[in-house]
Amino acid sequence: MVLLTTLTLAWPAQAQTNWPSFRGANANGIAREAATPMVWNVDKSDNILWKKAIPGLGHSSPIIWGDRLFVTTAVNERKTAALKVGLYGDPGSAEDNEVQQWKIFCLNKSTGDTLWAKTAHQGVPKQKRHPKATHANCIMANDGKNVVAFFASEGLYCYDMDGNLRWQKDLGTLRISPVVYNDVPDPKGADLEWGFASSPIIYSNRVFVQCDVLTNGFVAALNLADGKEVWRTRRDDTATWSTPNICADAPRPQLVVNGWKHMGGYDLQTGEEIWRMSGGGDCPVPTPMVWNGLIFLMSSHGPRKPIYAVRTDAVGDVSLRNGATTNRYVAWSSLRGASSMQTPLISGDYLSSCHVAGHNFCFEARNRM
Repeated sequence: MVLLTTLTLAWPAQAQTNWPSFRGANANGIAREAATPMVWNVDKSDNILWKKAIPGLGHSSPIIWGDRLFVTTAVNERKTAALKVGLYGDPGSAEDNEVQQWKIFCLNKSTGDTLWAKTAHQGVPKQKRHPKATHANCIMANDGKNVVAFFASEGLYCYDMDGNLRWQKDLGTLRISPVVYNDVPDPKGADLEWGFASSPIIYSNRVFVQCDVLTNGFVAALNLADGKEVWRTRRDDTATWSTPNICADAPRPQLVVNGWKHMGGYDLQTGEEIWRMSGGGDCPVPTPMVWNGLIFLMSSHGPRKPIYAVRTDAVGDVSLRNGATTNRYVAWSSLRGASSMQTPLISGDYLSSCHVAGHNFCFEARNRM
């Protein structure tokens, strides 16, 4: 038996806006060409174009290219896998360790019909997951020719638009454990496994991944054509669930990443570290945002809830020290207002950050006022 996840689509059938990866192009979360309804009701089918039951559990959001929609899921072959959502304090791992099928579905965006479905991997999960999470958390990436799916310890896979496997890459066991919790070492953290969630991104014929794990963490670039590793740079950080982003409009185009020990930027061509910064909250999730010469980083798990606006020409260690709120490369910062889970939204000149507690903070993106 499997749990059926219902996927709904409320966009107009004629809308052709591409949504190629996590939060769309550049991770900005804005679909300017889409006429998105402001009100909908799934039960009454109000403003619902179609509904589709997808087997298994998957927290990965759909991506869209043209008239095709892609989504991933993990199907437990023996039982209905439980999902425990809501606010609660139990940090344990879910009992969902039976043989799984990691699957990719390609649907017609206008009708919901299945165009193709592929099983990328089958087997016992190499890692456990959080009760709120799934074994298919990472969102796919697409450039109109290639569809990349990341199933963490179960591998990275690249298909063409018709579902033919182009290549696959084993990146090893990617163990995510909360060894730092509320800004202090957690003696039980290494015994917990919460699952992986950082999504791949495609840029300039390369696939970029961020793997902040318990041991041997790294960021890496792979050749999109064949999956061969172009570069890999080691990262010594705690577990993070943040997806990286591209800052192309900079003196040195770079991959920007969130983190606890060190946020930073890496040269797109070589993987060399360009800049780094400490001072974030533990268990980072929000993706860095790039806007008008600034890189916004935030996290708010633990006592710290900082937001940093780092200039795109930053080099070296730009960490704030001795109570400073700015320096040569940090345009502004705030000790409050950061989100814990949600990536912020920048619309016009305003940065909006929504916290899980129900608070929404709005800043002038240029100068924080």
